[in-house]
Formats: sequence, C-alpha cells, structure tokens
Amino acid sequence: MNSEIDEVIAAFYSAFDNRSGLAQTDRLSELFIPEARVVRVSSGAVESWSVDEFIRPRALMLSDGTLANFHEWETTSQTVVLGDIASRESHYQKTGTMHGRPYSGVGRKFIQLCRLDGRWRITAVLWQDL
Repeated sequence: MNSEIDEVIAAFYSAFDNRSGLAQTDRLSELFIPEARVVRVSSGAVESWSVDEFIRPRALMLSDGTLANFHEWETTSQTVVLGDIASRESHYQKTGTMHGRPYSGVGRKFIQLCRLDGRWRITAVLWQDL
C-alpha cells in the first residue's frame, strides 16, 4: 500500500522536472481529486490555490525558460495510513536555473491522500520552503 503512495508522490515531484525537455505538469491533475487545495506558507503569509490555479503559472515558468534545468526530489518522508486516508510528511530539495541564475532550496510538505476506487489521490498539499 505504501508503495502505491510512493508512486503518487514520485509522480508529483517528477512532474516539475524539465531537465530533459518539457516538464510533465499536465500529468498533475490526474494525481489530485478535483476539489484538492494546494497551500504555501511563507513569510507569515498563506497562499491557497485550486489544482489548476497551482499548475498554470508553474507550467508556464517551466516551459518559457524562466525556470530551466529544474528538478525537485524527496529526501526523507514518513507516511501514516489509516484505512483509506493517508498523510505524508515529505522533506525535499530543489535545484535549477531561475532567470539565468542558480536556484536551489529545501523545504517540507504535508501531503494528504485518500483512496478512491482503489487508487490513491492527493486531496491537499501544504508546503513551506525553508
């Protein structure tokens, strides 16, 4: 069961990878339930998006040269599964070139999932870059 969740999380992170061409952000929608929310906490502010609102500007940055040679990967994680619901604490690193300059960072995400029709899907992502 955790291997199925691991696959969803790996697909989530790899969708932003544009090192060998275009990122696969169009695949992100299938990983989420339609009502999912993505929330970022930064500098005392909270930003919240629907899945489409979250994907759109990132897909543009990853395809128009703003953010090049980018990838983000999970460094450590812990998953708790309770029946058809799960929570993943995910720590990550990222690197690339933003506006022609080196770009990197680390952060953490809490990813909530549910199993619908035998398939794990993301219901919410809460993240903070450190």
